[in-house]
Formats: sequence, C-alpha cells, structure tokens
Amino acid sequence: MTTPLIKGWCPGALRPMLSGDGLLVRVRPSAGRLTQAQASGIAHLAARHGSGLIDLSARANLQIRGVTDHTYAPLVSGLAALGLIDPTPEAEARRNIVVTPYWQAGDDTAELAEHLSRVLLDDRTLTLSGKFGFAVDTGPQPVLHDVSADIRIERDSTGSLLCRADGVARGARVTPDSMADAALTLVRWFVASGGRGRMAAHLANGATLPATFAACEAAPTRAAPFPASPVPAPGLSTAGFMIGLAFGQMHARTLAALATLAPLRVTPWRMLLLEGQTRAPDISGIITRPDDPLLHVVACTGAPACTQGVQPTRKLARALAPHIPAGTLLHLSGCTKGCAHPGPAALTLAAHAQGFDLIRNGTAAAPPVRRGLTAEHLLATPGILTEGTDAPSL
Repeated sequence: MTTPLIKGWCPGALRPMLSGDGLLVRVRPSAGRLTQAQASGIAHLAARHGSGLIDLSARANLQIRGVTDHTYAPLVSGLAALGLIDPTPEAEARRNIVVTPYWQAGDDTAELAEHLSRVLLDDRTLTLSGKFGFAVDTGPQPVLHDVSADIRIERDSTGSLLCRADGVARGARVTPDSMADAALTLVRWFVASGGRGRMAAHLANGATLPATFAACEAAPTRAAPFPASPVPAPGLSTAGFMIGLAFGQMHARTLAALATLAPLRVTPWRMLLLEGQTRAPDISGIITRPDDPLLHVVACTGAPACTQGVQPTRKLARALAPHIPAGTLLHLSGCTKGCAHPGPAALTLAAHAQGFDLIRNGTAAAPPVRRGLTAEHLLATPGILTEGTDAPSL
C-alpha cells in the first residue's frame, strides 16, 4: 500500500497547495463572515480563474479549486481588492481562527475575533505550526468543543470570558481588552516550553500550564442549537438559516446566488449560515433539510482531483448515502490520511489501490475489519457496512 504524503501544513491564499486538479487557494474570511460583496466577488473569481468549484474546510474557510499558474496572480489581486488577503504568508498562517457562527449583535464575539486577528497579524515574532489554531466560541452557547483548536476563548457559567488551553478543563478569566494578550501569553508559553505541534498533545506529554490558565472553571457544555444532532444541521437558528452542501463543495454559481440573499457566515461543519434569513432559500445545489441522506456521509475529493487519492470517492458516497442508517456517519476517504474527517467515524471506507478497507469506530488509518472491498461490491451489497454490528440493518 502506498503511504500518503503528509505535508504538515494547510494551504492559504498566499501559499497555495498543488492538488490533482490544480492549485488549491484557501480564503480565510475575517471573523468567519463574508459580506454579500465579498461572497459575490469570490464566486466571480472562482469561475474566472479556477475550475468554478469551491470547497468549505473544517476550519471554516473557503477553498478555490482548479487555479493555474497563469490565473493565480489575477486571482490573488481580485481577493486583495475584496479585503481577503493578509500582508504576508506568515501573517496569514498565524490568523488561524474559527468563530462560532451563532454570534449575535452585542455579544462581543465578532469584535473579539477581529481584535485577536489584528494582534496575531501584528506580532511577527510568533512562529507556530501551520495547523495551530484558535477558537472564539462566545456566542449564546458553546458549539465548537469538537472543532480542532489549540487555544479557546469561551464563557463560564456566569458569562465571563475565559482563555483556555485545549486539553484541559480550566482556563484564565479575561476581559474583552485582555483576551488577546492572554492568548498570546499562552502561545508564548507553548513555544517556550517546547511545544511544536498541537496544544493538547503537548499537555498530554507532561507540559504544565502556568497557574493562571488553570484557575477558573471551564465553559459549560450545553445543548447545541439543533437538538439530537451531533453537529448542527440545516435549518433555522437564532442567527439565520443554515444550509448544507454535498461533501462541503459548491459551484461558483451557487455561491453567487446565495450572495444575493444575505451576508454569509462560514462554519466548521462545511455549511453556510445565511445571516438573518428565516426560511430556506430556493436555490439548486444546496441542502436545506436535516434528514437529507447526504448529511450521513463525509467524503474527500478523492482521485483524480487529489494527488493523494487512490480511488474516486464522491460518486460512491452519493450512491451509499441512502443506505446509511440515521445517526450513523460514513466517512469515505481517498487515502488513509482521512483529511475530510480526521476523527473516528462509525463507518470508514479508506481507499487503497485494490479497493477500500472497512473500519468501524475508527479513523481512516485504523485497523480494518474488512479489506479489499471494491466499489462494485459495496454498491451491490451495502449491508456489508453494518453486518455483525448493532447498527440498524441497511
């Protein structure tokens, strides 16, 4: 089996990544929000300078696919005109912030995210791994506990702000004015104490936090805005209407249509929230129902669009989606890296040259329970996925 290449960094707009279908250019919206003009502009640029396909990432960013060496420079110029380009690649990498999409005017979330962004952009002394990131989860209720982040800005049970290191239950109480400085203090401690990768791993390896960051209670775990769902689902929320996209991908024309309706908040669940909207938009190419079968499946780009992918994925994922039991997640990965869903899933199909390996309750790199399943076999007998388990029969 060919071992996939782990690059150890994430693409950006100023540091694109080469994929099987061209350059992948990642756009990081400020505070996770796009104005209607910005969304419309991205749609136009993606259609003109890319393949017209746009992905949503698990870090609440947009990725423009199919960019060429010839079209890259005009694309970046267009993004700069929209206010979506950072001063340098290093500044872009530092500004790795995911923001709760459920913030409301007056709760300080947008202002906190903007303040943290400015401080990270200005501090040229910070050198962090490309995946080190921050979460601003200060909306009406916390929703980002399961989203990857190393430093978390949250609220305790009294509504006071906390700055917390991922991997521990307690944090330091901060104010809107001191929040960014506290986050930078925690970053500098991480680097000075030998941290090289992620915060939780550093702490698990024995690093001891400064006492200040273990003094106060953790943010409470409360119900998500969409009850009985492990992640938010399409539908109405207090901040607007959430829409899904099959496998987190849309065409530029879909984004252009959404841009005519409202500002967009980009979420880490590969969905978009239409700010202030109270009903499902009548637009093709989106998911508006929480029971849509495609929500049961996560699938990466796969071959040939990804250079690491050894099998096509999404056609098979679409075909299997109606057969996946409610409440069960199928992750279909084009290689063993599992980029589309790094954590464990109830069912995972990891591709290799001869077909797919089936993993239950594990990641794409975990030991399989079945090997060498072809796409044809899976389509003919989808019940093999849950055979011998307690999951409902397919």
